[in-house]
Amino acid sequence: MTLLHGAYTSGSATPRGGPFIILEGISGIGKSTLARLLTERLGAFSLHTVPEPFIPWAPVINEQIAALPQFAFYLSGVLHSTDLIRDHLADGPVVADRYISSVIAYHSAVHELDMQQVRGLLDPFKPYLVHPDHTFYLRCNDTSLRTRMAAKKDRNKDDRDMMNVPGRLDRLRRKFDAVAAQDPTAVIVDTDDRRPEELADLIMDHVQN
Repeated sequence: MTLLHGAYTSGSATPRGGPFIILEGISGIGKSTLARLLTERLGAFSLHTVPEPFIPWAPVINEQIAALPQFAFYLSGVLHSTDLIRDHLADGPVVADRYISSVIAYHSAVHELDMQQVRGLLDPFKPYLVHPDHTFYLRCNDTSLRTRMAAKKDRNKDDRDMMNVPGRLDRLRRKFDAVAAQDPTAVIVDTDDRRPEELADLIMDHVQN
């Protein structure tokens, strides 16, 4: 693997002032609500991957750009996220709503690609990335997802496509399951019939024990 040099290096490893926690899963499952609760309880820095200033561009990228440059956009967002994470981890905990797993799962599901092909595109950048202490993969059944989607105030075209494009939701679930199976930091969390506060309690117990 080619190593990055000069301005592309991530610098020396920064001592962590707290854990780096990631929440993963399909859209509408409750990641953002749970991220807010965990951020409050831990006094953490929180971010969404991709963060500002990338977020406003995402709908245009998803609708008008082909698969490979679309991947490059999300990769650049993740690299920017990792810089923010590295900086803030020196001071305390960090909670991320999505990270690398979402890029792999969504990109391969939406474009019906072999997941290993997407992983291969990421390989040269792995030394640059900050790796999490815990990655919580949230799951729910179709009934719970429909209820949560109905209450989601920021539904977008990707959300509608996930629910309406034949096979997309099933592909996304399979991709996230496959990513989690290869993730040594993975913790599977079934969210059905659990309030966000209960899920936050569960995650806090895992992080602190």
